[in-house]
Amino acid sequence: MIGHVFRDPGLLAQALTHRSAGAPHNERLEFLGDALVNLIVAEALYAHWPKADEGALTRARAELVRESSLAAIARALDLGARLTMGPGEMKTGGHRRDSVLADALEALVGAIYLDGGFEACRRAVLPWFEPAIAALPPPSRVGKDAKTRLQEWLQARQRPLPVYHLLAEQGDEHARTFRVACETVQPPLRREGEGASRRAAEQVAAEAVLRVLEGGAGGES
Repeated sequence: MIGHVFRDPGLLAQALTHRSAGAPHNERLEFLGDALVNLIVAEALYAHWPKADEGALTRARAELVRESSLAAIARALDLGARLTMGPGEMKTGGHRRDSVLADALEALVGAIYLDGGFEACRRAVLPWFEPAIAALPPPSRVGKDAKTRLQEWLQARQRPLPVYHLLAEQGDEHARTFRVACETVQPPLRREGEGASRRAAEQVAAEAVLRVLEGGAGGES
């Protein structure tokens, strides 16, 4: 499942050993793996988007190598179940934490590199990222939230910027829900969104407006 057979099983064991379990643990391997992941993903994006500029490539790489993305890959590889941790860390669910899983994945990459060299490392690691690379939005949109993309869409056509209205705020302090409306003048559009914060609700509403604009609809309220 990992895509590499270790000649030195000790490297694999170290990569999957959290510092709470004592030395040798995976922090030094994590340092090495972080650089390798960035290089492998950067190289893949460079080939995938031959005309994208540096900004788009940088945003896409940040999206692919962020903690939650690496943790998702670690879960797909079932690394959490294979981690060696101290009893306290295990009891508090450390093997399920995004930060721990992402670190373990980077350490695994470092271990593969030391065990088999760069080509073996690339062969093992690249397939982990290929589905996410294939699913990326166009370069002009990657890494940009809905509010930013809506603003850019309107500005590019010299139209007034959207206005956001807070419509409702309800629920207990720890479980509050916000409802927001996003309105544009040209074309006249109004869409609503809900979220656990005002900003989140604004993003949902902006995305709903964008779907209409990018779908070519003329816009109704």
